Amino acid sequence: MIKALGARYLGDKKCEFCVWAPSLEKLSLRIVSPLSRLTALSKDEGGYWSIILEDIEPGARYFYHFNEKDFPDPASFYQPEDVFGASCLVDHGAFAWKSQNGKGMALEEMIIYEVHVGTFTPEGNFTGVISKLNYLKELGITAIEIMPIAQFPGERNWGYDGVFPFAVQHSYGGPEDFKALVDAAHALKIAVVLDVVYNHLGPEGNVLGNFMPCFSEKYKTPWGQAINFDDEYSYGVRNFFIFNALYWFECFRVDALRLDAIHGIYDRSAKHFLAELSQEVDKLSLQQNKKFYLIAESDLNDARVILPRTEGGHGLDAQWSDDFHHCIHTLLTNETQGYYADFGQLSGLAKAFKSGFVYTWDYSRFRKRYHGSALNAPLHASQLVVFSQNHDQVGNRQCGERLPALVSFEALKLAAATVMFSPFIPLLFMGEEYGEESPFLYFMSFFDKGLVEAVRQGRKYEFKAFGWRGVGIDPYEPETFRRCKLCWEELNVPVHKTLQLFYQHIITMRKNTPALLCRPSQDFLEIKALEEKKMLKVTRRHKENEIKIFLNFNRSANTFPWNRPNESWKLILDTSDHRWLGPGQSLPDQLEGEENISINPLSCVCYERNRPLTGEGQSPAYQ
Repeated sequence: MIKALGARYLGDKKCEFCVWAPSLEKLSLRIVSPLSRLTALSKDEGGYWSIILEDIEPGARYFYHFNEKDFPDPASFYQPEDVFGASCLVDHGAFAWKSQNGKGMALEEMIIYEVHVGTFTPEGNFTGVISKLNYLKELGITAIEIMPIAQFPGERNWGYDGVFPFAVQHSYGGPEDFKALVDAAHALKIAVVLDVVYNHLGPEGNVLGNFMPCFSEKYKTPWGQAINFDDEYSYGVRNFFIFNALYWFECFRVDALRLDAIHGIYDRSAKHFLAELSQEVDKLSLQQNKKFYLIAESDLNDARVILPRTEGGHGLDAQWSDDFHHCIHTLLTNETQGYYADFGQLSGLAKAFKSGFVYTWDYSRFRKRYHGSALNAPLHASQLVVFSQNHDQVGNRQCGERLPALVSFEALKLAAATVMFSPFIPLLFMGEEYGEESPFLYFMSFFDKGLVEAVRQGRKYEFKAFGWRGVGIDPYEPETFRRCKLCWEELNVPVHKTLQLFYQHIITMRKNTPALLCRPSQDFLEIKALEEKKMLKVTRRHKENEIKIFLNFNRSANTFPWNRPNESWKLILDTSDHRWLGPGQSLPDQLEGEENISINPLSCVCYERNRPLTGEGQSPAYQ
């Protein structure tokens, strides 16, 4: 049974306060607004302190008081005065939802668009995101992924330094405005994925350690102290974060959570925290008759993450595939620094298409060890999220360059088609669809100057692995943040508008072409890598519909024989077409019989045919 935390308004001027602090001997609740009062809480055997307070209304400000000090609520629902201010009482039942909280969207229907609230629009808040929802709907997006919104220090941050996991960032608009965003998205049949961080907490304004044994000295993460998921008193820590996940589903109606860097969640107990988390989320899904999803970010390439709990897995619904990104990036940029040293071959991309990962207990030159788990069978396509850009891969570069700063316009279209025509769930990073040229840099606005300097030096150290030289960009300077704002005016420039229309076109192709839909099984997929030609041939089928996709990563044209007698194929896409500001179509609109064909450099070509469900050579696997 998961224990509820925080200040839960019960109506009729009553509120139940509950906080977990097993080691404290005395704890009081200090109301500081609108009237000041101090009330003692009672403690149960599990270390939970609680009280039902009367004559209190939403908007009241409060602290917990012990050891002669005041502390915000570690499960605060709102911090309107930033991380050091009082917590604020919120009535989560008061919001007037307009959209229906239906059964949710299937994972395979998701085309995800990743958004950083502060830089996505000039307003830099939830209201600004709402203003772009119709644009995203027209583009063909079916889900938006919001980078972390848990309260962080100051107003400029990626969100991964949050210290109040339940409190919606005040500078973005707070809890009511976030609900309005979810409500508006659902009205347009757009799902909402929220990025949450359960592997660490930010360093500034973090009060959890004052209340509970939240951190473990047994493990270290790259971002700070590891969370205590398997040591003494870990039961309360696990409850804290599981309740947090349920809170976003129940109070804000989000459809999925993206779990940040789960390789930083250390747990050696018999039931891993992630397995317990997925178990509780599945229970909620049954109760509400709506499927809620957990999507992991992990660099482990470990199939156990998404294997069912009955098979010894954690039971999460999907995970990101960095391998797929690294294959595309290295083939287009020829970069070999850092972890890119493990990639750059067509065979890698072919394996990623077929099995989801490149490293499945294979030797990694970068890691100098074997990496990934051996797969008995390909993962289900709807269990993997793929991309050619995201906040990490762009923002963790020294200068925050997006792909348009690194490759040609033709290569951008090729990258887009590779992601969109894969069998997996595609993700776009905000602005990618029109070739946004503004960088996406790391930025923060900590109050502690010593911490600011430590972050500056830490970033410089991280860049050494990639061999980047020169003076790094200061993450603390407000101008760094301003440079990352999307420049929506670029859509008025023909080349940017054409790219946006191209994305819209291939998204429509994916949605409307049976063979291109994301399906649980990959039995309908054939891959052939032509390493010397740097070209990938992909065949996808569903029933009578068949698509042949040619992905040419070569800087030169590729000529090869077409030998398929008694078949008629129709050209449905050539990224080099003048329509897409390319050098011009080099292939015929119709292919029949035998001939030599040539595909332009850095281009994608798709041919389609429909064939009978039965007949000579028909394989049952393609039906």
